[in-house]
Amino acid sequence: MHLARIEAEGNIQSRPKKPSPRPAAQALRSVSGVALSGRSAFRLISGAVVLASLLGCGNTYRPVVSAINPVGPAEQPQKFAVVISSPGTAAKPAPGLVNFIDFAGDTTLITTNIGVNPYYLILNSSGTTGFTLNSDHTLTTFDISTQLLQSQILQTTLLPGANPASIFPASASTYVSDPGLNAVSQFTGQPLNLQQQLSINPAFSPIYVVGGPSAPRLYVISPSVGGGAGQVSTIETASNTIDPAPIPVGQGPVYGVMTADNRRAFILNQTSGTVSVINAQTNQLDTVPVGATNPITVGASPLWADFAPTRNELVVANAGDGVHQGSVSIISIPLCSAAALPINPNCDPNNPVDAVGFGTVLATVPVGINPRMVGVLQDGTRAYVVNGGNPSLPCAAPTAALPLGNCTVSVINLTTNTVTATIPLPVNPVTGSTPNINGHPNYIAVTTGTPTGKVYVTSPEANFMTIIRTDTDTVDTTVPLQGAGISVRVTAP
Repeated sequence: MHLARIEAEGNIQSRPKKPSPRPAAQALRSVSGVALSGRSAFRLISGAVVLASLLGCGNTYRPVVSAINPVGPAEQPQKFAVVISSPGTAAKPAPGLVNFIDFAGDTTLITTNIGVNPYYLILNSSGTTGFTLNSDHTLTTFDISTQLLQSQILQTTLLPGANPASIFPASASTYVSDPGLNAVSQFTGQPLNLQQQLSINPAFSPIYVVGGPSAPRLYVISPSVGGGAGQVSTIETASNTIDPAPIPVGQGPVYGVMTADNRRAFILNQTSGTVSVINAQTNQLDTVPVGATNPITVGASPLWADFAPTRNELVVANAGDGVHQGSVSIISIPLCSAAALPINPNCDPNNPVDAVGFGTVLATVPVGINPRMVGVLQDGTRAYVVNGGNPSLPCAAPTAALPLGNCTVSVINLTTNTVTATIPLPVNPVTGSTPNINGHPNYIAVTTGTPTGKVYVTSPEANFMTIIRTDTDTVDTTVPLQGAGISVRVTAP
């Protein structure tokens, strides 16, 4: 209406003067030919004024102008980096914090308390709910929302003797691997309520659950207590029972991933330096093509992996001895498809077998000192490796004397399988260049975006998080965390 008034005023033109009209009462008398009393004349005059206001004056057409509000582009979905930090220490426990960092603006939107000294964070597959394990033997859940209130943080107290190692949120249940209870605890509901404990052979210690959010089978990774070969126990999600016969894997299994189609699981055996492949359709160790092996030999001390789905590749971070240069193994993992039928006649669309080349190590790429994690951009262009560095040395940028630097992020081009950049992490932006102040990093999360994706890096020795741009592969900014950075996840890959 404001816009309409302005435009209407602009259209008013000056007009020549006309003779003044007779008073309304006189005009009415002339028309009726009858003298009216004062009250009757007043009523007729009032009616005439109303009629005149409805008809307008003159015969000039002036259109009504309607304001048209401009319609901008559709609102983009908001995504976050979710970070947990801990102001407390082992000697002085304190409630931890969960921080929501806006992807677009690199600003902290929400900071609220969670459990005491949190040490593990994971999000569900849709990125709508977060879960933490806390040192006060509690499990907390919270919605990923800018409207989150402290009162909406839900807490579950674990059983006496619990010492959980990790959480896996599936579609209907949440599973907690608990070496303290030698079991996997199944929870449901909000807040989480314990339903049952799935016992593991006491000769093994359950530390991690591998699977997809809707996978018919999940796999519990358990290293041997005595140091021998580890095992993987199968959880049938329809019945929430454990199969009686576990699957043997290598020594020191520590981590695993499952393909998005829920058909293959990969178990990283840290002590053996291998990756065991499980066919989740047959619930057995995978039968690999001629020329391949299972387990797959990779670098020394594999401990983390991520998929490059557009390339049918598995990218594995190998820590090495922790004080020298580590590596990344890039493994081809295609299943058979219509295009593979001429060279792989055993292909069955309902039960795909491995395609020719499955399990082949395409490259072993040297990276920085003590790599801890790897994250792959889902467009398949690059992988980012966080190098924790030698813990006995201060963090430093690469120099002639220390060409690998200490505490860096390696950027791997997945087309050429080479390192294209080594990014030193910044020192504390407040205190300057004090040695070790930026901390030895141990956690990384990556996400794509336009015009740039982001890489988030945290360290348990630093009270801020580093953000790297993927279009330039340089440090963009740092974000204060009000506590030591424990872990970071992203709501969208």
